[in-house]
Amino acid sequence: MRPPAAPESSVLATLREGERIWAVGAVHGEAARLARLHDRLRTEMVPGDRLVYLGGYLGYGTEVAATVEELLLFRRAFIAQPGVEPEDVVFLRGAQEEMWQKLLQLQFAAQPAEVLRWMLERGIGPTIAAYGGTAAEGLAAAEDGVLALTRWTGVLRQAMRAIDGHTALMSALRHAALSADGRLLFVHAGLDPACPLAAQRDHFWWGSPAFDALAAPYQGHELVVRGFSPRGPATLSLTRPVTTLDAGSGRGGSLIAACFAADGRALRVLEA
Repeated sequence: MRPPAAPESSVLATLREGERIWAVGAVHGEAARLARLHDRLRTEMVPGDRLVYLGGYLGYGTEVAATVEELLLFRRAFIAQPGVEPEDVVFLRGAQEEMWQKLLQLQFAAQPAEVLRWMLERGIGPTIAAYGGTAAEGLAAAEDGVLALTRWTGVLRQAMRAIDGHTALMSALRHAALSADGRLLFVHAGLDPACPLAAQRDHFWWGSPAFDALAAPYQGHELVVRGFSPRGPATLSLTRPVTTLDAGSGRGGSLIAACFAADGRALRVLEA
């Protein structure tokens, strides 16, 4: 069954028709590993290919700012080639990027100290450090009140804005991407099989227990490719109807990119 047409939305990307789509799993602050993977992609990718980064650029690893720089540099070089359009490279929002957005608004949280501790347990610390802050400063500001927190998050926001391209990239992240015919769906962590695509919201970055048990195509999308496994160990699984490209980058493992044909066949897997 052909999947329904993608809803018109600024948060869902539909890729131009092409023969191959490359997908990159969660990087999690491993800039050197990403650079090695990009070196391999330069020899493999050709104009006509499409590229989707599956979220999870920040957090965990210690090279957060350098990771964002590496993403921007590779995108710039790839779209500079004849026949390649800017929309041929898509960046998805992941759990780390969602947390970072929420952290920059921490002064509005009902229990900011508890929220910050929850984020720190899930790897946000290196991102805070990348933009000049510390967890201790944030926790102290949370105890001092709204004005102190507003100053602290403002400093982090200004530090990110001071680095060319970082704020623009975070503002351009999509929630999911589809192949031109809708047969392939790309997400960060999963989705709720009971909800339509336009209603997934937080399931895109936090996943759903039901997603791990998905045994049939989701609403006509023959293959769902995700870049981060939020439950259980990181894994590379080239199965249908769900493929997972998470080998644990930033958490002691490697970084994965995979190339897919229009019908969802995995043509090539790269690891760095």
